[in-house]
Amino acid sequence: MIISALKSTIETDTRSPIHIDTINTLINLGVDVIFQEGIGDGINVSDKVFNKLGLQKYSREDCLKKADLVITTQPLTEDELTLLNPDSTLLGTIDPFNNQDLINACSRLKINLVSMEFIPRITRAQKMDVLSSQANLAGYVAVIESAKHLSTALPMMMTAAGTLKPAKVFVIGVGVAGLQAIATAKRLGARVEAFDTRDVVEEQVNSLGAKFVKIDLGETGETDQGYAQELTEEQINKQKELQSKVCERSDIVITTAQLFGRPAPLLIDNKTIDKMMPGSVVFDMAVESGGNVEGSEIDRVILRNGVKIIGISNLASKVSSHASLALSNNFNNWITEFLDKENKTINFDFSDEILNSSVLVHNGEIINERFKQ
Repeated sequence: MIISALKSTIETDTRSPIHIDTINTLINLGVDVIFQEGIGDGINVSDKVFNKLGLQKYSREDCLKKADLVITTQPLTEDELTLLNPDSTLLGTIDPFNNQDLINACSRLKINLVSMEFIPRITRAQKMDVLSSQANLAGYVAVIESAKHLSTALPMMMTAAGTLKPAKVFVIGVGVAGLQAIATAKRLGARVEAFDTRDVVEEQVNSLGAKFVKIDLGETGETDQGYAQELTEEQINKQKELQSKVCERSDIVITTAQLFGRPAPLLIDNKTIDKMMPGSVVFDMAVESGGNVEGSEIDRVILRNGVKIIGISNLASKVSSHASLALSNNFNNWITEFLDKENKTINFDFSDEILNSSVLVHNGEIINERFKQ
């Protein structure tokens, strides 16, 4: 079996699906691992380092032609898919809700397609959960990047020249990214408040030393996968109104609210931004999926009445080596779990909950109901 690792062609995505600290997991399975030349450029690892570990480098085209299993951090084009052998498998983060053409092409070309975004949130699958591993790092980066744009320090400082007050950070959305943002801001000495539509996360917020902002939105909850349920328009308007008061007194506001497979909800409008203090920062972590903040733009800093509105794509790539280490472990754990070690093939047993959820196309058939035409 040949496993082929591809380099991202997206300029802002500097991660690698293989990492020098985790590659032995695949090597020890008795499979051949090849990689696209330059795959480690974004994590400061040369091709020679991977060569010394027994891996062979090839062009992107040859990596596709030789592969039985391709691991990738991005969707492939249809032209690239035609280079793959029938019955080979494409495993990666492929943004399925925005790539129906990719799914249809895999079906037509008889390429098995596995979406790492569809790994179920169950205990056994945590080690494969790409969304969580990358969101965790993104939450950290959001605080660091916000602090760079703030004109004050985050911690309180007692100096001979006077006492410097700590910065006030408000995190909206207490999922994996939000919790890491809270923890990072607290470690840096900020005073942190947080809000989520799920009251059940209040204990987690408090355990990190932050204050949970209570906003009565009526009946809310979470999905069976642990995501916040979508709010009604009335609930969203009420949330915006009440959290606006917290934004007014905050130096940094970080929004993390995203809906799986749907555009992110707009939570902070221009009216709220116009009430904030000049010099404050609003960081929109959902900018790539539509944005939580009015006026936010991908990979731009927008200035409105002295308030900086920041949107950065591929946040985890700002800490690309750790992001790649986590990502490669996610891929390795999926492969290790489902590789038939004797026959060196993937065992597509759909009685398994993880396979049943993450495999979108198998044997030329689209098997996930959400993507059937």
